[in-house]
Amino acid sequence: MQRRKFIKNVAGTAVLGGLLGTSIPSVLASTQKQDKMIVHYVLFWLREDLSPQEIKDFTGFFEELKKIPNIHTLQYGAPAQTNARGVVDNSFSYNLLVQFKTMHDIEVYETHPIHLAAIEKYSKNWTKVVVHDSVL
Repeated sequence: MQRRKFIKNVAGTAVLGGLLGTSIPSVLASTQKQDKMIVHYVLFWLREDLSPQEIKDFTGFFEELKKIPNIHTLQYGAPAQTNARGVVDNSFSYNLLVQFKTMHDIEVYETHPIHLAAIEKYSKNWTKVVVHDSVL
């Protein structure tokens, strides 16, 4: 009975969309485009010979990045000491999570002088960086 009501409602919505000149997928797509965020997720592995103070001071890198315009949110942290499992990788030193509202915003960030200067200043501290950019 519930399935019949669902099918009837979906069919009715599709007919209404057809009468209005829009399809359901196009309505959903336009709604989704407005809500999507670009997520820039970065993992940093710092040099093993850094002192505890140098590791702590590395957070200055993230604080510099906060000054770049067009950032929606910026968060960073160290790996959590969660339970060891085969799918968990806690080998990194810090992670960075930045959200942008548009592709233009992340393009500004990538080439911004503050970003480039921070990389120049702090890159001596890391041995590896991995970047994951996603659309949510």
